[in-house]
Amino acid sequence: MSGPHPGCPGGVGPHGRDRGAASVVAIGLIAAVVLLTTLVLGVTTTYVDARRAAAVADAAALAAADAVTGVIAGLPCEVADRVARRNGATLRSCEVDGAVSRVVIAVPARIPGLDAEASARAGPPGSP
Repeated sequence: MSGPHPGCPGGVGPHGRDRGAASVVAIGLIAAVVLLTTLVLGVTTTYVDARRAAAVADAAALAAADAVTGVIAGLPCEVADRVARRNGATLRSCEVDGAVSRVVIAVPARIPGLDAEASARAGPPGSP
């Protein structure tokens, strides 16, 4: 039956050109949800990596400052490097100026090529 269907404008029946349109809309919605989920996971992962890098930098700077003041044994930058490596990071730089230590570390990110880098300084209260 390919003739005009009574009661339908233009002669298109209930099984005409609209057949399968819901499937196309459903596939589009599923693709949009998958894309949005991927973007949110990427941003969240990058944020978590940055927070982890900041925490490791803080710990390494504090360890170096403790070594400077003699609270723990060792050379400040070696202690900072050891703390960074134990936390899965790499010490990029370490500077000691008096009782103040400054470190820069990098944490390998879960997304290749987006390593998280953070810096921190530690020393006695009131130090510049």
